[in-house]
Amino acid sequence: MALDEKHIYSPGYRINVNNVQIYYEYFDHEDPDAKVVVLVHGFLSSTVSFRKLLPYLTKSYKVVSLDLPGFGQSEKSTSFIYKLSNYGQLIIDFLDKLNIKNAILIGHSMGGQISMQAAKKSPKRIEKLILLGCCSYVKRASRSLIACSYLPLFTWGMRNWIQRKDVKENLLSVLHDSKLVTEEMIESYKKPISEVAFTDSLIRLLRHREGDMCSQDLNQIQQPVLMLWGKEDKVMPVKTGFRLKHDLPNSELIIYEKCGHLLMEEKPQEICSEIKRFIEQGVTQDTAFQQETS
Repeated sequence: MALDEKHIYSPGYRINVNNVQIYYEYFDHEDPDAKVVVLVHGFLSSTVSFRKLLPYLTKSYKVVSLDLPGFGQSEKSTSFIYKLSNYGQLIIDFLDKLNIKNAILIGHSMGGQISMQAAKKSPKRIEKLILLGCCSYVKRASRSLIACSYLPLFTWGMRNWIQRKDVKENLLSVLHDSKLVTEEMIESYKKPISEVAFTDSLIRLLRHREGDMCSQDLNQIQQPVLMLWGKEDKVMPVKTGFRLKHDLPNSELIIYEKCGHLLMEEKPQEICSEIKRFIEQGVTQDTAFQQETS
């Protein structure tokens, strides 16, 4: 499949993993020995969040991007248990289905936590981790909020909240450069959250989602980890990146000036250069806190 920076296309595929229909996109590479990179999106997102990164990654690697259960074009399952650990296991089982023996995971925000869950479960399978503005140290929802989620009016309220949610304002809050927000971008991010069943998935996620990995669990992740962070990230402040760097024993942190939470939209070429360097060379321990400027 020929790809360039302006036009990148995958027809999309569907596969059953643990009785859940998963939507994914696959981009092959002319080199049969090219490494496999798997993209794992974050909360309220889908494969669309990696659209600007794909043209750069596909030049060097085989790339797989999937919609997690409950998001994007994947099934809004009523049987899947929406725990981070289950999402992590689903990534491993997804790789089994595609007969992928080794992979490098790139996870954004909540997708970073899911990627770390997969790495912890299958350390020989997941070679390296690349975490973009990784969601970290978030605790489980309170018991009172979980109890409220079973009230009849809760679903109605959640649905109204989603319908009223201004996608443009949300994008402006996760980007440093407001000029990047276009009508095309708004529609791309709005479409996956418009389904009625999406609300039910969010409520299940609220009920099932355990807290993020604690320091003790993070210490057990031995794979090389590259963390990329926007200095102006308002969702996951950069101080979270420094804390995560301390808890991950084999990690490197790079901070980008004038960049928010959605690094893939703001710095696709820059972060791909670091990703390629990291995949080929590994962690640079003596420059763990290096800083990139635009």
